[in-house]
Amino acid sequence: MLSLDKVFDAQKVLKKIIRETNVVRAYGIASDCELYLKPENLQITGSFKVRGSAYKIAKLSDEEKAKGVIACSAGNHAQGVALAASKNGIRSLICLPDTAPISKVEATKGFGAEVCLVEGCYDDAYKKAIELRDRDGYTFVHPFDDENVIAGQGTIALEVLSELDKIDAIVVPVGGGGLISGIAYTVKQIRPSVKVYGVQVTGAPSMYNSIRDGKIECLDSVRTIADGIAVKQPGENTFSLVRDYVDDIALVSDDEVASAILALIEKQKMIAEGAGAASVAAVMFRKFPLEGKRVVSIVSGGNIDVTSLSRVIDRGLRNSGRSSSLLIELIDKPGQLKDISRIIADCGGNVTGVHYEKGITESVNGCFLRIEMETRNFDHVNLITQSLRSEGFKIV
Repeated sequence: MLSLDKVFDAQKVLKKIIRETNVVRAYGIASDCELYLKPENLQITGSFKVRGSAYKIAKLSDEEKAKGVIACSAGNHAQGVALAASKNGIRSLICLPDTAPISKVEATKGFGAEVCLVEGCYDDAYKKAIELRDRDGYTFVHPFDDENVIAGQGTIALEVLSELDKIDAIVVPVGGGGLISGIAYTVKQIRPSVKVYGVQVTGAPSMYNSIRDGKIECLDSVRTIADGIAVKQPGENTFSLVRDYVDDIALVSDDEVASAILALIEKQKMIAEGAGAASVAAVMFRKFPLEGKRVVSIVSGGNIDVTSLSRVIDRGLRNSGRSSSLLIELIDKPGQLKDISRIIADCGGNVTGVHYEKGITESVNGCFLRIEMETRNFDHVNLITQSLRSEGFKIV
């Protein structure tokens, strides 16, 4: 059974395995509250997952260790299991969905595990892992629905509570629910006045829907840039713990997550994956009543593929008005580009791309000019647009 004693025991067991990540004050991200970050993206494997998996493996019998362990994961749990198994000198086999970022697959192998790629998402990898467990006698290390795993994740709450005297709320990303279950259970035993809020993405709202409807539900599909929390169905243990100890759950969009990733990079010089930034997105976009409160967001991981990061940054820039595009219809004659560039420069914008496009226009001699720009925000974009219009240019 999950107990506070078990969480404290996990803290002792994990001291030689994990890194205690210090809470840091965040500036310029949320203006209406006092925001702190718990940077589990700086954990040894780049994610909090190593806590739960390492405690689970440490509690295995000698017989279980001899047969080895098997797990399934979108990536972060895989690395935690691989590292913990290697430290105990036992074999590990990890089933990953074939959609997992290459960086996570290679990192898992780097920590000493064998990898089995499975077509589909996390839940498909789970079915394959259970099949291999039954066939070959491995011990299955569940990524979230296991009391030892949950206890390991609860050590995050112990660190936060020991580091900050006064906390009003802790905001936690939610996939299968192991992280928030451990944190919420621990917090409510020690300091029940602290609110614990969960965050899911609109493309994978499994726990949100289940809590709303009062029963465990399975999504038909999941689609989100936050692959670490793209889980179709919460666990039985985690559903019960979230229902009993979590104060509220909200949803954020992929665009909001992208904006949070960009804000963490610019304001904190911190790299977070989509799942890790979801809690920050919830604070940024005011999903909970946090005005004037002291808040801790759990940045659960930082294992984002570089290619994905580039796309997310581009998306975040566009969503915040930092990068913009204008399509201008004009007469194809000399001097047009010069005038447009002058107007944009006078307004403080920076032209980063110019594309000449032919098409059907009002004039036989017409054409389209697509201008890519660096801008400050949407007000700046509107200023440039109105300045161009005032000098006779037609913005399409």
